Amino acid sequence: MPGRRVSRWLVAVPMGVLALATIYPLLFTTNVAMKTRHDYVLDRFSPARSPNLENVTTAWANVGMERYVVNSLIVVTSAVALLLLIGSMAGFALSHLRFRGSRAIFLGCLAALFVPFQVIMVPLARIMADGRLLDTHAGLVLAYVAQFLPFTIFLMTSYYTGVPGEIVDAARIDGNTPYGVYRRVMLPLGRPALLSVGILNTLFCWNDVLIALLMMPSADDRTLMVGVTALRGQYSDDIPVFASGVLVAALPVLVLYVFFQRQIADGVTAGSTKG
Repeated sequence: MPGRRVSRWLVAVPMGVLALATIYPLLFTTNVAMKTRHDYVLDRFSPARSPNLENVTTAWANVGMERYVVNSLIVVTSAVALLLLIGSMAGFALSHLRFRGSRAIFLGCLAALFVPFQVIMVPLARIMADGRLLDTHAGLVLAYVAQFLPFTIFLMTSYYTGVPGEIVDAARIDGNTPYGVYRRVMLPLGRPALLSVGILNTLFCWNDVLIALLMMPSADDRTLMVGVTALRGQYSDDIPVFASGVLVAALPVLVLYVFFQRQIADGVTAGSTKG
């Protein structure tokens, strides 16, 4: 039908433009990373004449990116593990355990989603300094947990609300304690949401610059995203080297998204319906 074709074009054209606007920065960064400094100065938008990986090795060696990669892996893995553990427990409790103040706690987590980090960054830094947690992996992990826990609790609560209460009641009748219900019933049922929340929190923590720079001001303890910014400071006239560092830092995130994009979409919508 002509009307249906027009409606499809009305959807396809804006989506195509949005996809192009999203992909172009990645293609541009990759092209710049393959150029020499001389070629970039002559024409920054033309395709690379002789693509090479020398800029990648230069960026890796000049700032010690292997140390930053290890720091990022330690911090992100620890933070995501804590977020999943605490968020899934809180989501189960707020959705199926009736206790005084449960709704107030949930509304508090919901309200915390609207508070930008810039509002709490100064008090948080002061608390971390008083606790001697600055320039430590533990301090950055706790900062990530504090920042992203409301989102995790909200999503897990929304998902677990869709689990029929009869399943929880049947598990209790079988003699399970609340912890037994959580471990034997809710964790297996919550795998789609846990996978989604885990991937999203991994992306949030890996891509973060502001919190990591605030909590880890020392150069030796920086995460990868903060360490890449040192390339721009040291080599301000060598943009291809800086682009190579950005590309290396973004590569794990791109790989994660390519392999788990369906799980991300399924997990986000998993709690939108009941039954």
